[in-house]
Amino acid sequence: MDDLRLVTLAQLMKAGAWQLELAHDRAEHLLIWITKGQGVALIDGARRGIGTHNALFIPARHLMAIELMRGGFGQALVIPDSADLPLPQAVQHLRIRDVTAQGELTVLFEAMGREQNAARPLYHSAMHAYGELMAIWLRRYLPDEPAPGQSAARRLVLAYCDRLVQTYASGATMAEHAEALGVTPTHLTRVCRAETGRTAAALLTERQLHAARRLLITTKVPVQDIARHLGFGSAAYFTRFIQQHTQRTPTALRQMARSPA
Repeated sequence: MDDLRLVTLAQLMKAGAWQLELAHDRAEHLLIWITKGQGVALIDGARRGIGTHNALFIPARHLMAIELMRGGFGQALVIPDSADLPLPQAVQHLRIRDVTAQGELTVLFEAMGREQNAARPLYHSAMHAYGELMAIWLRRYLPDEPAPGQSAARRLVLAYCDRLVQTYASGATMAEHAEALGVTPTHLTRVCRAETGRTAAALLTERQLHAARRLLITTKVPVQDIARHLGFGSAAYFTRFIQQHTQRTPTALRQMARSPA
């Protein structure tokens, strides 16, 4: 049985805020429930305000970024892509105003947390059962009316986000992505900034930087091999890229992650 895992948003960025705040995608689905504070999220190709009693469902391999303001709190159910749950196919952002609905989801998160912490016999089965209930809750509170049609700008940004998910390690430049999408770099930049608050080049940089930092702290792969895997022309160029955006060398980042707090 696929293991579901309940974590806080703080636990998703134990190595630093960059783990959630840089544009990236994940191999698992996320069901996020925010119970305190406000923030902003990059989801579904757009920048959105998020706040207390917001539920976000982000399917695997969708570009995302979340920044919760200081003092905010949220939890996330991490769901393997192979899990057999009745989940939506698309990104969902629900602002739950009904007190009963708020209580229902909060109770499910609390119950799942108790199961995970106690780790009693058959707790994996219990976690899966609660996951099914959460998926049912989510589908019950999806909007009754179909979403309005997407603008040409949103479709372009979504297409670009999908390219970043699929090909961020190809070494392609932002201009090359724009050409593949049939638009000019200037137009892609303008549309991305309007929809996401980030330029097209910044989105590409963030996705590459997130992948680089993740590989540096979670693997022992040599720096030159990480550089090659991510499409950089040389290890020296990769090192300059990391230093420019973190003020540290790749080796220093790796050592910091492995040093005791």
